[in-house]
Amino acid sequence: MKKVLIAILPSILLAAFAAAQTPATHTTQADLSARLEQLRAQAKSGEGSAAIKLEAFPHHFTMLSLRLKSGNGELHEHWADFFYVVRGHARLLTGGTLVGSHPTSEGELRGSAVEGGQETDLAEGDFVHIPAGVPHQLLIANGEEFVYYVIKVQEN
Repeated sequence: MKKVLIAILPSILLAAFAAAQTPATHTTQADLSARLEQLRAQAKSGEGSAAIKLEAFPHHFTMLSLRLKSGNGELHEHWADFFYVVRGHARLLTGGTLVGSHPTSEGELRGSAVEGGQETDLAEGDFVHIPAGVPHQLLIANGEEFVYYVIKVQEN
């Protein structure tokens, strides 16, 4: 029995390792456009914003987000945000103080606004990194549509 186990153990380990590997993922512009139509409908009928998780991995995940109006201030204690602007314009406030901060879930805080932060104009093609623990808020002008691809990475 021991010899059989020793003989098949490498195969078992190789299969387990192969199963643990995540294959490369590929999201096309057509994929994003199809998802965007769903998000647009949700945003118009709801709170003025919508997001959908695209892929999930052990320490990060990707999303497509759409905003038709400004968001609240937020802070993620354990997750960094990477934004790639697909379409539109927004102002991003980072740093400063999260006004009226309250937890919404483990490690997630929301507030009515970010006060005293640094302001950055965002446009199509821009890429932004917001480290974990940094208050931030997206401000959208009336009538604007802001679409961004998000990579959320666990930092601590």
